[in-house]
Amino acid sequence: MKEASAGTLESGDILVRIAPAEKPGLDVHLESSVAYQFGEQIKQVITETLNGLGINDAVVDATDKGALDCTIRARVTAAAVRATGKDVWAD
Repeated sequence: MKEASAGTLESGDILVRIAPAEKPGLDVHLESSVAYQFGEQIKQVITETLNGLGINDAVVDATDKGALDCTIRARVTAAAVRATGKDVWAD
């Protein structure tokens, strides 16, 4: 795994950066103006998406600008594909 990112800082989007972890597990850092209300939900979507892709050890930095869950999943998936080189859409 290498460092990779996906998304933008535009309104309604999320910028997701994934990097290799130095210790086991997912370490998710979230910056969001709605973190008080939706922070746990956003972190859960990030974690579930990565686990579904078989990524269990990574450092994730996410800067949310009001993204919906579907956008969060798409950005996390794109960053994971870029970080691992594994195309989840090919089969």
